[in-house]
Amino acid sequence: MVAEASTGARSTDRAPVPLLRLTGIGKHFGPVQALRDVNLEIYPGEVLALVGDNGAGKSTMIKTISGIWSPDGGEISWEGNRVHIRSPRDAAALGIATMYQDLALCDNLDIVQNMFLGRETVRHGFLNEESMETAARKTLTDLSVTTVRSIRQPVGSLSGGQRQAVAVARAVLEDAKLVIMDEPTAALGVSQTAMVLNLVKSLAERGVAVLLISHNLVDVFSVADHIAALYLGHVAGTYLASELDTQRAVELITTGALAGSGQPGAGKD
Repeated sequence: MVAEASTGARSTDRAPVPLLRLTGIGKHFGPVQALRDVNLEIYPGEVLALVGDNGAGKSTMIKTISGIWSPDGGEISWEGNRVHIRSPRDAAALGIATMYQDLALCDNLDIVQNMFLGRETVRHGFLNEESMETAARKTLTDLSVTTVRSIRQPVGSLSGGQRQAVAVARAVLEDAKLVIMDEPTAALGVSQTAMVLNLVKSLAERGVAVLLISHNLVDVFSVADHIAALYLGHVAGTYLASELDTQRAVELITTGALAGSGQPGAGKD
């Protein structure tokens, strides 16, 4: 293990205990070992990018953290305490929000209805529309989302970037401490991608941890504090983004090691 450099926007002011720690996590499906001895840490206010080739285990890791699948071995700690995440409900109760590529939004409902779906505000037995509208508008404003025409427009009429903004705002309203974003800029244009990356930065500035899964290394290097590379189900290394460049990141993704490191994973992991 090589000591980290003291660079990075937020990494030098880390909390003494990671928000989430995975220790020795393993997961197999029949004879296929999807994850093996995975160690990973993410801290409040940090953007940790998870990169890896197709089949490296990224989806399995996301679903393990999110409670869709239980690990076969290892330990998960949350704010320093060992936890068992047996369902998405368990993950949500801890403060983990996962945004998959489909975003799980209802196109026929408007922005406010989507943001409060399942947790509507009620007053005197009726929906408190005014309170929900105020909270939705404030949350979007706080996240610097200015392109939405009306918070009452159907989500089905929004652009890809705007849909991401609604999903992020929903996570903020739910007081999420960790937001997992699975390929959030896939198939987006330049301006929409910039909007989503600004949302990632806004979350981190609010003290929320962000686990960003992306194949787009340009996006990764523009927002990540740390980069963790998965190779054949194992974390080959976790590095400060400033320690890597695109070529070295690709080397980690494709070989599981850096030339001259002497061993796989010479970062902090």
